[in-house]
Amino acid sequence: MKTARQCILLLVVATFLSACVNSPDTEPPLRLYVMDCGSLRFDDVTSFGLTNDETPVREMFVPCYLVDHPDGQLLWDAGLDPAIVGQGDVELQPGALMRYDRSVIDQLADIGYSPADIDLIALSHLHFDHAGAANYFPVARLLIQDTEYRAGFLNYADNPIFNYDYYRELADNPRLILEGDHDVFGDGRVRIMSTPGHTPGHQVLFLDLEETGPLVLSGDLYHFRFSRTHHRVPVFNTSAEQTLESMDRVEAFLAETGATFWIEHDSELAKTLKLAPSFYD
Repeated sequence: MKTARQCILLLVVATFLSACVNSPDTEPPLRLYVMDCGSLRFDDVTSFGLTNDETPVREMFVPCYLVDHPDGQLLWDAGLDPAIVGQGDVELQPGALMRYDRSVIDQLADIGYSPADIDLIALSHLHFDHAGAANYFPVARLLIQDTEYRAGFLNYADNPIFNYDYYRELADNPRLILEGDHDVFGDGRVRIMSTPGHTPGHQVLFLDLEETGPLVLSGDLYHFRFSRTHHRVPVFNTSAEQTLESMDRVEAFLAETGATFWIEHDSELAKTLKLAPSFYD
């Protein structure tokens, strides 16, 4: 039987441990899940601002990401259209193929989430391979740059780089229109950076992960490692000048913060990544 002194001591220890766990200096966990949301293959990569001799790479990884923050869940990029899941190689256009083996919906279920559980959705931009499953998240709050919203939602008929059918359901979602950088949860650990040029309101995502360290997800700032090394701009970008300015801005940010940089479409990088339900924290 414990003495009064032992009981008091146990109470003091329990109070101390509780204070440590709930200390304002101890941040709640932040996790990043990477999901395989398809692949693309191109026989000819000249439209990306390269010659076919400058890189042997022809296949692109198409990821989706779930950012699991104590204050909510953010889906970053929505991959290819789940309608092509399980169909094998599907022709996008002559010389270009798409493939998608398992939908983002099923991969989210592996983590324990349904589309209705996702609080926020932010797409690096509205191209088909980043917005393909957007319609499956009709209750998530959309975080989008004003320039991208105007081009992709209000004036999509004048912008053939966008296919409104892939994300039309988001038109009725609650939304936050951004005009530049945005601290998603207000604690500096998940930040959207405005990087226009590839599309009018292209954006990248910065994460400050405790174990993994600072990380930037590229969107389509670059498609290939060669593109990054030589600052090549795809011919279909909306502004080459803005693209180069955005590249310079992000490279300066990486140098300043020491953040790791993931080219989202990098198929060699993809082979090294932990996929959901594993995570980075």
